[in-house]
Amino acid sequence: MDLYITAFLIVALFAILGSGVWIGLSLAGVAWIGMELFTTRPVGDSMAITIWGSASSWTLTALPLFIWMGEILFRTKLSEDMFKGLAPWLEKLPGRLLHTNIIGCTIFAAVSGSSAATCATIGKMTLPELKRRGYPDSISIGTLAGAGTLGLLIPPSIIMIVYGVTANVSIAKLFIAGVFRG
Repeated sequence: MDLYITAFLIVALFAILGSGVWIGLSLAGVAWIGMELFTTRPVGDSMAITIWGSASSWTLTALPLFIWMGEILFRTKLSEDMFKGLAPWLEKLPGRLLHTNIIGCTIFAAVSGSSAATCATIGKMTLPELKRRGYPDSISIGTLAGAGTLGLLIPPSIIMIVYGVTANVSIAKLFIAGVFRG
């Protein structure tokens, strides 16, 4: 019976996606169908509470503020000064100024704990400057994507806190483990 329900919901998902509806709305539609047909709980009430609970998190308010901070840093020409200051230090390394993405992401990830905010903020600062200096977009974005994931490892990581609460694991131990890995 569970196999038939799963197959039905997958077919419903592909039917909704095939009609051109956005992925998020398609997933919400399939969740609505599944709850309406296979549970006794009121669908509208439970979905509204779930959507509001996940969207009204204080953790999520940090992301636009960090992006705004990156915009301010970009507008004040701090990125240009950072490149001028780091250029002599990174001259002998392979990739030269591409390491500014890695250094910037490491520092910002340690401060923010969010990979999304780190990529958005550091990318806003470094990508235009690297492009102006003649670095290919694919390599610049590649170093940003690789270094942006450091936010998951370096405490205070938002993911570590969520994992620790969900798995009932000591967050302090997760932070200690992340210091050496990051």
